[in-house]
Amino acid sequence: MARLRDIVFDCAHPAAVARFWAAAMDGCAVAPYDDEELARLRALGITDVEDDPTVLVESSRGGPRLFFQLVPEGKSVKNRVHLDLSAADPETEAERLTGLGATVVARYADHLVLTDPEGNEFCLFVAK
Repeated sequence: MARLRDIVFDCAHPAAVARFWAAAMDGCAVAPYDDEELARLRALGITDVEDDPTVLVESSRGGPRLFFQLVPEGKSVKNRVHLDLSAADPETEAERLTGLGATVVARYADHLVLTDPEGNEFCLFVAK
């Protein structure tokens, strides 16, 4: 039986989008760059981790990782899959997320719809 390993985002700038999501979600961080990973980047001709074409965000709580990969084309249509987040106070959390680069695009009675810095939609609900 298959298990969910990663949720993958296509990006124009993986490092920036990965940092947004790592900061957006409690207990998440960009995976550290060890010597092996830095050597992999150097072999690709990349000397700055900001230019990494594939960036991983991991949770300290386990579960699927978020993987951000460079693609040449820009986002052109609505996401077919999106993440749903929850917070005790969605309005306060939306303010924090917009400070990180998100945009609120719609408000509904039970949730907010936002986009990350590259326009990927996600929802924010009241935590239950």
